[in-house]
Amino acid sequence: MLLARALRSTALSAVARLPIQPRPLLSLQPSSAAPPGLAFAVSRPFTRSLWVLRGAGQGPSRLRLRPGSPSVSCACGGLHTDGDKAFAEFLTDEIKEEKKIQKHKSLPKMSGGWELDVHGTEAKLVRKVAGETVTVSFNINNSIPPSFDEAQEGQKPDEQEPELTSTPNFVVEVTKDDTKQTLVLDCHYPEDEVAPGEEEDSDIFSIREVSFQPTGDSEWRDNNYTLNTDSLDWALYDHLMDFLADRGVDNTFADELVDLSTALEHREYIRFLEDLKLFVKCQ
Repeated sequence: MLLARALRSTALSAVARLPIQPRPLLSLQPSSAAPPGLAFAVSRPFTRSLWVLRGAGQGPSRLRLRPGSPSVSCACGGLHTDGDKAFAEFLTDEIKEEKKIQKHKSLPKMSGGWELDVHGTEAKLVRKVAGETVTVSFNINNSIPPSFDEAQEGQKPDEQEPELTSTPNFVVEVTKDDTKQTLVLDCHYPEDEVAPGEEEDSDIFSIREVSFQPTGDSEWRDNNYTLNTDSLDWALYDHLMDFLADRGVDNTFADELVDLSTALEHREYIRFLEDLKLFVKCQ
């Protein structure tokens, strides 16, 4: 209902792209940088660069469309070049490799009785608890934190590239059966999950904003008061986190959501490559 609210705060960072190469298998492995509730990093390396080919000196020159490149006649009437043919062949190999390393052929299940509904990049989890309906919505677009060249400088050629994890913003809506208002909590995974000086059992996700919205209303009402937690009293914030935990939105849920979102993002990436191949090849 209110998924767009969370997406308004997503930073669309421009990232340095690297040449595409097969990405290693999504895996569950310990991560020293991960917070204690998030004892694994379900991800793959940052290697997507289909449009980095525009950059000088980056990517195979055979994929650049050059003036005078011979065209091939096609029933569709569109332009087809030797570069298009090479591009399609490359995409064929890339798709095979991505399917080979795909960890989840079907999306992983969430524990706790959550029902999953997926429409493209948007997903919704619904759980009913004693007269309440809890809905968690998220979108996997722009859910992978950016990776910059500076992080790669010390990397040796034979070392595995940094892996990616999908950590989307998500919106929690709590609706009571006998009220006309829905409590909406905009949540996210902080870039630095465990800040210096914090205890190791800190929460791996945070509440950014809280608001009441009319139940069943698809439009966010900006004239309804919205509480920003940046300057919120910690006692009140802790009670809000406990309120979510009592309804199944806790560190375990956040861990599983990362797994689900990463698997969904990988699936959509493969579909994108397949659509791109058909668009380029036109067959």
